[in-house]
Amino acid sequence: MRRSRIFDFPAVTTGQPIRFSPEARGPLHGIRVLDLTRLVAGNMLSLQLGDFGADVIKVEPPEGDSLRAWLDGGEPLFWKNYSRNKRSIVLNLRQAKARDALWRLIETADVFVENYRPGTLEKMGFAPDLLLQRNPRLVIVRVSGFGQTGPYAQLPGFGTLVEAMSGLAARSGFPDREPLLPPLALADMIAGLSGAMATVTALFARANGAPGQVIDLSLLEPLVSILGPEAAIYRRTGAVRQRSGNGISISAPRNIYRCADGSYAALSGSTAATARRIFEIIGRPDMITDPRFATNDARVKNRAIIDEIIGAWFAHRNRAEAIAEMQAAGVTAGPVYDVADGLADPHFRARSVFVDVEDPVLGAIAMPNITPRLSVTPGVWQRPAPAIGEHTDEILAGAGLGSDDIAAMRVEGACG
Repeated sequence: MRRSRIFDFPAVTTGQPIRFSPEARGPLHGIRVLDLTRLVAGNMLSLQLGDFGADVIKVEPPEGDSLRAWLDGGEPLFWKNYSRNKRSIVLNLRQAKARDALWRLIETADVFVENYRPGTLEKMGFAPDLLLQRNPRLVIVRVSGFGQTGPYAQLPGFGTLVEAMSGLAARSGFPDREPLLPPLALADMIAGLSGAMATVTALFARANGAPGQVIDLSLLEPLVSILGPEAAIYRRTGAVRQRSGNGISISAPRNIYRCADGSYAALSGSTAATARRIFEIIGRPDMITDPRFATNDARVKNRAIIDEIIGAWFAHRNRAEAIAEMQAAGVTAGPVYDVADGLADPHFRARSVFVDVEDPVLGAIAMPNITPRLSVTPGVWQRPAPAIGEHTDEILAGAGLGSDDIAAMRVEGACG
Protein backbone atom coordinates (compact mmCIF):
# COMPACT_ATOMS: atom_id res chain seq x y z
CA MET A 1 0.00 0.00 0.00
CA ARG A 2 1.45 3.33 -1.05
CA ARG A 3 2.05 5.71 1.81
CA SER A 4 0.74 9.22 1.23
CA ARG A 5 3.38 11.93 1.03
CA ILE A 6 3.75 14.16 4.09
CA PHE A 7 4.81 17.73 3.51
CA ASP A 8 8.04 18.48 5.35
CA PHE A 9 7.83 21.91 6.90
CA PRO A 10 11.17 23.71 7.30
CA ALA A 11 12.60 23.04 10.75
CA VAL A 12 13.74 25.69 13.20
CA THR A 13 16.95 23.74 13.70
CA THR A 14 18.27 24.56 10.22
CA GLY A 15 19.43 27.99 11.33
CA GLN A 16 17.83 29.53 8.26
CA PRO A 17 14.57 31.48 8.57
CA ILE A 18 11.72 30.75 6.20
CA ARG A 19 11.84 33.09 3.23
CA PHE A 20 8.63 34.45 1.76
CA SER A 21 7.88 33.87 -1.90
CA PRO A 22 5.18 36.02 -3.56
CA GLU A 23 5.05 33.47 -6.38
CA ALA A 24 4.00 30.65 -4.03
CA ARG A 25 0.60 29.14 -4.82
CA GLY A 26 -1.67 27.55 -2.24
CA PRO A 27 -5.00 25.73 -2.66
CA LEU A 28 -6.96 28.99 -2.24
CA HIS A 29 -5.01 30.75 -4.98
CA GLY A 30 -7.43 32.90 -7.00
CA ILE A 31 -9.65 33.71 -4.00
CA ARG A 32 -9.60 37.40 -3.13
CA VAL A 33 -10.47 38.50 0.40
CA LEU A 34 -11.20 42.07 1.47
CA ASP A 35 -10.53 42.35 5.19
CA LEU A 36 -11.94 45.51 6.78
CA THR A 37 -11.62 44.21 10.34
CA ARG A 38 -9.55 45.36 13.27
CA LEU A 39 -7.81 43.48 16.10
CA VAL A 40 -7.85 39.70 16.43
CA ALA A 41 -10.97 37.81 15.27
CA GLY A 42 -11.07 39.11 11.70
CA ASN A 43 -7.30 38.96 11.35
CA MET A 44 -7.30 35.38 12.62
CA LEU A 45 -9.98 34.50 10.07
CA SER A 46 -8.21 36.08 7.11
CA LEU A 47 -4.87 34.65 8.28
CA GLN A 48 -6.21 31.12 7.79
CA LEU A 49 -7.26 31.99 4.24
CA GLY A 50 -4.02 33.81 3.44
CA ASP A 51 -1.90 30.95 4.76
CA PHE A 52 -3.48 28.71 2.15
CA GLY A 53 -2.98 31.05 -0.76
CA ALA A 54 -5.88 33.50 -0.79
CA ASP A 55 -5.07 37.09 -1.80
CA VAL A 56 -5.95 38.89 1.43
CA ILE A 57 -6.22 42.67 1.10
CA LYS A 58 -6.23 44.50 4.41
CA VAL A 59 -8.30 47.65 3.93
CA GLU A 60 -7.02 49.92 6.70
CA PRO A 61 -8.05 53.40 7.86
CA PRO A 62 -5.35 56.11 7.78
CA GLU A 63 -4.35 55.30 11.37
CA GLY A 64 -4.04 51.59 10.54
CA ASP A 65 -5.49 48.46 12.07
CA SER A 66 -5.62 48.81 15.88
CA LEU A 67 -3.65 45.57 16.14
CA ARG A 68 -0.56 47.48 15.00
CA ALA A 69 -0.61 49.31 18.34
CA TRP A 70 -0.36 46.12 20.40
CA LEU A 71 3.35 46.23 21.16
CA ASP A 72 5.55 43.81 23.07
CA GLY A 73 9.06 44.97 23.82
CA GLY A 74 8.25 47.99 21.65
CA GLU A 75 7.64 45.79 18.60
CA PRO A 76 4.34 44.99 16.80
CA LEU A 77 4.70 41.23 17.13
CA PHE A 78 0.94 40.62 17.20
CA TRP A 79 0.66 42.35 13.84
CA LYS A 80 3.63 40.43 12.46
CA ASN A 81 2.01 37.11 13.41
CA TYR A 82 -1.61 37.72 12.43
CA SER A 83 -0.97 39.66 9.22
CA ARG A 84 1.51 37.56 7.31
CA ASN A 85 0.37 36.61 3.81
CA LYS A 86 -1.63 39.82 3.41
CA ARG A 87 -1.40 43.06 1.43
CA SER A 88 -2.28 46.45 2.88
CA ILE A 89 -4.16 49.35 1.34
CA VAL A 90 -5.13 52.53 3.16
CA LEU A 91 -8.58 53.92 2.34
CA ASN A 92 -10.20 56.79 4.20
CA LEU A 93 -13.79 55.66 3.74
CA ARG A 94 -15.05 59.08 4.82
CA GLN A 95 -13.93 60.23 1.38
CA ALA A 96 -16.12 59.58 -1.67
CA LYS A 97 -13.18 58.57 -3.87
CA ALA A 98 -12.09 56.00 -1.31
CA ARG A 99 -15.59 54.53 -1.22
CA ASP A 100 -15.63 54.42 -5.02
CA ALA A 101 -12.30 52.56 -4.95
CA LEU A 102 -13.69 50.09 -2.41
CA TRP A 103 -16.64 49.39 -4.71
CA ARG A 104 -14.17 48.57 -7.49
CA LEU A 105 -12.43 46.10 -5.19
CA ILE A 106 -15.74 44.59 -4.08
CA GLU A 107 -16.58 43.79 -7.70
CA THR A 108 -13.41 41.67 -7.93
CA ALA A 109 -13.63 40.04 -4.49
CA ASP A 110 -14.78 36.61 -3.39
CA VAL A 111 -14.94 37.34 0.35
CA PHE A 112 -15.71 40.53 2.28
CA VAL A 113 -14.97 40.52 6.04
CA GLU A 114 -15.98 43.31 8.43
CA ASN A 115 -16.33 43.72 12.19
CA TYR A 116 -18.02 47.07 12.59
CA ARG A 117 -20.74 47.38 15.21
CA PRO A 118 -23.98 45.98 13.70
CA GLY A 119 -25.64 48.64 11.56
CA THR A 120 -22.46 50.61 10.87
CA LEU A 121 -21.82 48.98 7.50
CA GLU A 122 -25.34 49.96 6.41
CA LYS A 123 -24.76 53.58 7.48
CA MET A 124 -21.58 53.63 5.41
CA GLY A 125 -23.56 52.68 2.32
CA PHE A 126 -22.25 49.12 2.09
CA ALA A 127 -25.24 47.13 3.30
CA PRO A 128 -25.05 43.41 2.46
CA ASP A 129 -27.94 43.60 0.00
CA LEU A 130 -26.11 46.35 -1.90
CA LEU A 131 -22.88 44.34 -1.87
CA LEU A 132 -24.68 41.30 -3.26
CA GLN A 133 -26.40 43.41 -5.93
CA ARG A 134 -22.98 44.56 -7.12
CA ASN A 135 -21.34 41.12 -6.70
CA PRO A 136 -23.89 38.28 -6.41
CA ARG A 137 -21.13 35.70 -5.74
CA LEU A 138 -19.68 37.57 -2.74
CA VAL A 139 -19.33 35.79 0.61
CA ILE A 140 -19.85 38.43 3.33
CA VAL A 141 -18.59 37.68 6.83
CA ARG A 142 -19.92 39.94 9.57
CA VAL A 143 -17.94 39.58 12.79
CA SER A 144 -19.39 40.98 16.02
CA GLY A 145 -19.45 40.24 19.71
CA PHE A 146 -23.03 39.00 19.98
CA GLY A 147 -24.29 38.73 16.40
CA GLN A 148 -26.20 41.02 14.08
CA THR A 149 -29.53 40.53 15.89
CA GLY A 150 -30.81 40.21 19.45
CA PRO A 151 -30.90 42.46 22.53
CA TYR A 152 -27.10 42.53 22.87
CA ALA A 153 -26.24 43.21 19.23
CA GLN A 154 -25.12 46.76 20.03
CA LEU A 155 -22.91 45.87 23.00
CA PRO A 156 -19.18 46.37 22.45
CA GLY A 157 -17.82 43.25 20.79
CA PHE A 158 -14.64 42.71 22.80
CA GLY A 159 -13.69 39.13 23.63
CA THR A 160 -13.39 39.83 27.37
CA LEU A 161 -17.13 40.48 27.64
CA VAL A 162 -17.92 37.35 25.64
CA GLU A 163 -15.52 35.19 27.67
CA ALA A 164 -17.30 36.39 30.81
CA MET A 165 -20.86 35.91 29.52
CA SER A 166 -20.35 32.65 27.61
CA GLY A 167 -19.86 30.60 30.76
CA LEU A 168 -16.16 30.03 30.12
CA ALA A 169 -14.88 32.26 32.93
CA ALA A 170 -17.35 30.78 35.42
CA ARG A 171 -15.90 27.32 34.72
CA SER A 172 -12.26 28.43 34.79
CA GLY A 173 -10.14 28.66 37.91
CA PHE A 174 -10.39 27.22 41.41
CA PRO A 175 -13.62 26.92 43.41
CA ASP A 176 -12.42 29.15 46.25
CA ARG A 177 -11.26 31.92 43.92
CA GLU A 178 -12.83 34.34 41.47
CA PRO A 179 -13.77 33.23 37.93
CA LEU A 180 -10.79 33.28 35.59
CA LEU A 181 -10.52 34.97 32.20
CA PRO A 182 -8.12 33.44 29.67
CA PRO A 183 -4.77 35.28 29.40
CA LEU A 184 -5.12 35.66 25.65
CA ALA A 185 -7.73 36.60 23.04
CA LEU A 186 -9.37 33.18 23.15
CA ALA A 187 -12.87 34.20 22.04
CA ASP A 188 -11.46 36.09 19.07
CA MET A 189 -9.18 33.26 17.98
CA ILE A 190 -11.88 30.59 18.22
CA ALA A 191 -14.28 32.85 16.30
CA GLY A 192 -11.60 33.41 13.65
CA LEU A 193 -11.08 29.68 13.19
CA SER A 194 -14.84 29.06 13.10
CA GLY A 195 -15.30 31.91 10.64
CA ALA A 196 -12.59 30.60 8.32
CA MET A 197 -14.33 27.22 8.24
CA ALA A 198 -17.66 28.89 7.49
CA THR A 199 -16.06 30.98 4.74
CA VAL A 200 -14.52 27.98 3.01
CA THR A 201 -17.87 26.17 3.36
CA ALA A 202 -19.66 29.08 1.65
CA LEU A 203 -17.03 29.11 -1.12
CA PHE A 204 -17.49 25.36 -1.59
CA ALA A 205 -21.27 25.84 -1.78
CA ARG A 206 -20.75 28.62 -4.32
CA ALA A 207 -18.58 26.34 -6.43
CA ASN A 208 -21.52 23.94 -6.47
CA GLY A 209 -24.02 26.51 -7.69
CA ALA A 210 -25.08 28.44 -4.59
CA PRO A 211 -25.06 32.25 -4.70
CA GLY A 212 -23.10 34.53 -2.43
CA GLN A 213 -24.35 34.77 1.12
CA VAL A 214 -23.93 36.46 4.50
CA ILE A 215 -22.18 34.78 7.44
CA ASP A 216 -23.29 36.17 10.81
CA LEU A 217 -20.28 35.33 13.00
CA SER A 218 -20.48 36.25 16.67
CA LEU A 219 -17.65 35.79 19.14
CA LEU A 220 -20.17 34.40 21.62
CA GLU A 221 -21.53 31.34 19.85
CA PRO A 222 -18.28 29.57 18.84
CA LEU A 223 -17.04 29.98 22.42
CA VAL A 224 -20.29 28.60 23.85
CA SER A 225 -19.96 25.61 21.52
CA ILE A 226 -16.67 24.49 23.09
CA LEU A 227 -18.38 24.15 26.49
CA GLY A 228 -19.99 20.99 25.16
CA PRO A 229 -22.98 19.51 27.02
CA GLU A 230 -23.13 22.07 29.84
CA ALA A 231 -26.64 23.19 28.84
CA ALA A 232 -27.86 19.61 28.54
CA ILE A 233 -26.40 18.76 31.96
CA TYR A 234 -28.18 21.71 33.53
CA ARG A 235 -31.51 21.02 31.84
CA ARG A 236 -31.44 17.30 32.71
CA THR A 237 -29.99 17.45 36.22
CA GLY A 238 -30.47 21.02 37.42
CA ALA A 239 -26.76 21.17 38.20
CA VAL A 240 -24.58 24.07 37.15
CA ARG A 241 -21.03 22.83 36.73
CA GLN A 242 -18.65 24.68 39.04
CA ARG A 243 -14.99 25.60 38.85
CA SER A 244 -12.77 22.64 39.63
CA GLY A 245 -9.27 24.02 39.27
CA ASN A 246 -7.21 21.71 37.09
CA GLY A 247 -9.64 18.87 37.64
CA ILE A 248 -12.49 17.98 35.35
CA SER A 249 -16.05 17.02 36.17
CA ILE A 250 -16.17 13.88 34.04
CA SER A 251 -13.11 11.86 35.09
CA ALA A 252 -10.47 11.47 37.77
CA PRO A 253 -7.58 11.52 38.36
CA ARG A 254 -6.81 14.57 36.24
CA ASN A 255 -4.69 17.37 37.61
CA ILE A 256 -1.36 19.19 37.69
CA TYR A 257 1.10 18.10 40.36
CA ARG A 258 4.18 19.79 41.80
CA CYS A 259 7.36 17.72 41.64
CA ALA A 260 10.36 17.63 43.98
CA ASP A 261 12.39 19.92 41.71
CA GLY A 262 9.69 22.62 41.78
CA SER A 263 8.41 21.93 38.26
CA TYR A 264 4.93 20.69 37.38
CA ALA A 265 3.55 17.61 35.64
CA ALA A 266 0.10 17.03 34.15
CA LEU A 267 -1.65 13.68 34.42
CA SER A 268 -4.93 12.26 33.13
CA GLY A 269 -6.55 8.96 34.03
CA SER A 270 -9.70 9.28 31.95
CA THR A 271 -10.14 5.54 31.38
CA ALA A 272 -10.50 2.74 33.94
CA ALA A 273 -7.39 0.99 32.61
CA THR A 274 -5.28 4.14 32.94
CA ALA A 275 -6.54 4.80 36.47
CA ARG A 276 -5.57 1.23 37.46
CA ARG A 277 -2.06 1.73 36.04
CA ILE A 278 -1.66 4.97 37.98
CA PHE A 279 -2.68 3.33 41.26
CA GLU A 280 -0.21 0.50 40.65
CA ILE A 281 2.67 2.88 39.81
CA ILE A 282 2.20 4.94 42.95
CA GLY A 283 2.21 1.77 45.05
CA ARG A 284 -1.48 1.76 45.86
CA PRO A 285 -3.00 -1.25 44.07
CA ASP A 286 -5.53 -1.43 46.91
CA MET A 287 -7.24 1.64 45.41
CA ILE A 288 -8.28 -0.41 42.38
CA THR A 289 -10.86 -2.34 44.41
CA ASP A 290 -11.59 0.33 47.02
CA PRO A 291 -15.27 1.31 46.51
CA ARG A 292 -14.26 4.99 46.72
CA PHE A 293 -12.08 4.65 43.62
CA ALA A 294 -13.29 1.53 41.80
CA THR A 295 -15.51 3.35 39.27
CA ASN A 296 -15.15 6.59 37.36
CA ASP A 297 -18.16 8.10 39.16
CA ALA A 298 -16.67 7.17 42.52
CA ARG A 299 -13.28 8.59 41.55
CA VAL A 300 -14.86 11.90 40.48
CA LYS A 301 -16.67 12.15 43.83
CA ASN A 302 -13.44 11.43 45.71
CA ARG A 303 -11.01 13.32 43.52
CA ALA A 304 -9.66 15.36 46.46
CA ILE A 305 -8.45 12.20 48.19
CA ILE A 306 -6.96 10.86 44.95
CA ASP A 307 -5.16 14.13 44.25
CA GLU A 308 -3.66 14.18 47.73
CA ILE A 309 -2.28 10.64 47.30
CA ILE A 310 -0.97 11.17 43.76
CA GLY A 311 0.36 14.61 44.71
CA ALA A 312 2.45 13.10 47.49
CA TRP A 313 3.94 10.60 45.02
CA PHE A 314 4.97 13.36 42.58
CA ALA A 315 6.29 15.55 45.42
CA HIS A 316 9.04 13.01 46.15
CA ARG A 317 10.27 12.71 42.55
CA ASN A 318 11.87 15.00 40.01
CA ARG A 319 9.61 15.68 37.06
CA ALA A 320 11.65 13.84 34.44
CA GLU A 321 11.81 10.73 36.63
CA ALA A 322 8.10 10.80 37.47
CA ILE A 323 6.94 11.34 33.89
CA ALA A 324 9.27 8.65 32.55
CA GLU A 325 7.83 6.13 35.02
CA MET A 326 4.26 7.05 34.14
CA GLN A 327 4.82 7.05 30.40
CA ALA A 328 6.64 3.71 30.51
CA ALA A 329 3.42 2.19 31.85
CA GLY A 330 1.29 3.86 29.19
CA VAL A 331 -0.11 6.56 31.46
CA THR A 332 -1.03 9.94 29.97
CA ALA A 333 1.44 12.23 31.73
CA GLY A 334 3.63 15.09 30.60
CA PRO A 335 5.35 18.30 31.65
CA VAL A 336 3.71 21.69 32.06
CA TYR A 337 5.53 23.89 29.55
CA ASP A 338 5.94 27.58 29.04
CA VAL A 339 6.78 28.92 25.58
CA ALA A 340 10.53 28.69 26.23
CA ASP A 341 10.15 24.99 26.98
CA GLY A 342 8.14 24.50 23.79
CA LEU A 343 10.77 26.23 21.66
CA ALA A 344 13.47 23.96 23.09
CA ASP A 345 11.52 20.68 23.02
CA PRO A 346 12.83 18.12 20.49
CA HIS A 347 9.36 17.08 19.34
CA PHE A 348 8.32 20.70 18.77
CA ARG A 349 11.54 21.21 16.84
CA ALA A 350 11.22 18.02 14.79
CA ARG A 351 7.66 19.01 13.84
CA SER A 352 8.57 22.69 13.38
CA VAL A 353 5.69 23.74 15.61
CA PHE A 354 7.42 27.12 15.76
CA VAL A 355 9.41 28.49 12.84
CA ASP A 356 11.78 31.37 12.33
CA VAL A 357 10.47 33.63 9.58
CA GLU A 358 12.27 36.41 7.75
CA ASP A 359 11.07 39.95 8.42
CA PRO A 360 12.18 43.05 6.52
CA VAL A 361 12.32 45.13 9.71
CA LEU A 362 13.21 42.73 12.51
CA GLY A 363 15.41 40.32 10.55
CA ALA A 364 13.80 37.08 11.70
CA ILE A 365 11.06 36.33 14.20
CA ALA A 366 9.61 33.14 15.63
CA MET A 367 5.95 32.37 15.06
CA PRO A 368 3.63 29.36 15.04
CA ASN A 369 3.82 27.35 11.84
CA ILE A 370 0.99 27.17 9.31
CA THR A 371 -1.60 24.67 10.51
CA PRO A 372 -3.13 22.23 9.77
CA ARG A 373 -0.74 20.31 7.51
CA LEU A 374 -2.04 19.19 4.13
CA SER A 375 -0.04 16.49 2.38
CA VAL A 376 -0.72 17.61 -1.21
CA THR A 377 -1.79 21.27 -1.01
CA PRO A 378 0.07 22.71 2.00
CA GLY A 379 0.01 26.28 3.20
CA VAL A 380 2.40 28.82 1.70
CA TRP A 381 4.58 31.69 2.87
CA GLN A 382 3.84 34.44 0.34
CA ARG A 383 4.65 37.68 2.13
CA PRO A 384 5.48 39.12 5.56
CA ALA A 385 3.03 41.32 7.44
CA PRO A 386 2.80 44.56 5.45
CA ALA A 387 3.69 48.09 6.44
CA ILE A 388 0.62 50.28 6.61
CA GLY A 389 -0.59 51.04 3.09
CA GLU A 390 2.40 49.24 1.58
CA HIS A 391 0.41 47.94 -1.39
CA THR A 392 -2.00 50.85 -1.86
CA ASP A 393 -0.78 51.89 -5.33
CA GLU A 394 -0.44 48.29 -6.48
CA ILE A 395 -3.98 47.37 -5.38
CA LEU A 396 -5.58 50.53 -6.77
CA ALA A 397 -3.81 50.08 -10.09
CA GLY A 398 -5.04 46.50 -10.17
CA ALA A 399 -8.57 47.82 -9.68
CA GLY A 400 -8.23 49.92 -12.81
CA LEU A 401 -7.24 53.33 -11.41
CA GLY A 402 -4.61 55.28 -13.30
CA SER A 403 -1.61 56.97 -11.73
CA ASP A 404 -3.28 60.39 -11.98
CA ASP A 405 -6.37 59.07 -10.17
CA ILE A 406 -4.24 57.58 -7.42
CA ALA A 407 -2.24 60.79 -7.07
CA ALA A 408 -5.49 62.77 -6.78
CA MET A 409 -6.72 60.41 -4.07
CA ARG A 410 -3.51 60.99 -2.13
CA VAL A 411 -3.83 64.74 -2.42
CA GLU A 412 -7.39 64.57 -1.10
CA GLY A 413 -6.46 62.18 1.71
CA ALA A 414 -8.64 59.38 0.35
CA CYS A 415 -5.89 56.77 0.49
CA GLY A 416 -3.62 57.94 3.27
